[in-house]
Amino acid sequence: MTREDVVLVGLDGSAPSLHALDWAAAEATTHGLTLQIVCSYALPSFTAASLDGGYAALDDTAIQEGAKAVLAEAQERADARGVRSTASVATGDAAGVLVEMSRSARLAVVGTRGRGGFADRLLGTVSSALPAHAYCPTVVVPLRAQSTGDELALPEPRPVRRIVVGVDGSPAADLALRRAIREAKAWGAELTAVAGVPIGASAGALAWLPAAIDHEAVLRDVAEGLDVVVERALIDLPGVEVKRHVLDGTGAALLTEFSTATDLIVVGSRGRGGFAGLLLGSTSQAVLHHSACPVMVVTQRCADDETPHTGRVSGVGDLHPEV
Repeated sequence: MTREDVVLVGLDGSAPSLHALDWAAAEATTHGLTLQIVCSYALPSFTAASLDGGYAALDDTAIQEGAKAVLAEAQERADARGVRSTASVATGDAAGVLVEMSRSARLAVVGTRGRGGFADRLLGTVSSALPAHAYCPTVVVPLRAQSTGDELALPEPRPVRRIVVGVDGSPAADLALRRAIREAKAWGAELTAVAGVPIGASAGALAWLPAAIDHEAVLRDVAEGLDVVVERALIDLPGVEVKRHVLDGTGAALLTEFSTATDLIVVGSRGRGGFAGLLLGSTSQAVLHHSACPVMVVTQRCADDETPHTGRVSGVGDLHPEV
């Protein structure tokens, strides 16, 4: 798979998508990439029944003009930030279009929600579908905007100074760790690797463990495994200091909590069972829904950009759920 030096951004003209564009522009600047801005729309096969039993064709000229206006505004925003960009209108389901275009992109970026009403629900599915199916890492950027009178003020995207990556010893998490190291190096950011082990009484996930088990020993074992995973990744990607934390709790809860004081969460995902190709893992889904900061999802489909170890490390990931 040949990748171009672009950050792919899906746009629909909504405030969340413009905020995602601003974040993508900062990412493109940091990595020396070009923005590839796409606005897509889908037309029904018919729009209204005519009197003779046929169907009236829809003139999509106005829709195209609206999409072009959205792209023009987007390119003006990119130009104002000194970022090179290209823009195009595509017809088809937004998620499907972006998934296909992700084959040749370095990164895909979308906002969390689309426009109001029922359309909001449809467009909102893009931020769930794209991370699960994309061929490159995907960043979902939440909008925490404040209203100023009749307008919605878009905050400036925060520079990435703190990155937290979830690690459980799986190949998917290895991919996420390696990508997080690359991001930390590009941004000059502080990187923390977190492994969650739900052994506390309130967690309930490991209720099957013997009551006499030494919880501290479990945490130490996982910490040793985390060190092995991190040091192995740093052999190929040196020059970044990685802090490590092994904590009592689920990966989803811990990463969501960290998101309130972090600029980027990076998580791997491999899904489960027969629906592995359709669904994100439970942790990545939960973090996407609740994170206060942008979330980067790295799936196994992104493996052509990395060279991770394919085995598991004893002690990391053996005791906690799907990432």
